[in-house]
Amino acid sequence: MLGGHMAAKRKKKAAKKKPAELIISKARTKAAVKKCNVGSEFYGALDAAVRELIKEAEARAVGNKRKTLKAVDL
Repeated sequence: MLGGHMAAKRKKKAAKKKPAELIISKARTKAAVKKCNVGSEFYGALDAAVRELIKEAEARAVGNKRKTLKAVDL
């Protein structure tokens, strides 16, 4: 029974997705920050926030029967 448990763990590890490439630019983000340092975890959090904004904007556009994202969708 223990062997089956280990196989399940291996499957979970294999099923994990490769981390998505950042859609934000680390260099441009750092350049935009004027008075603070940028912690390494900030980039991933910013990327996640941007992806969520895009997802919500896309849903709004589709809800309005459009295929084009517009500034009003943000």
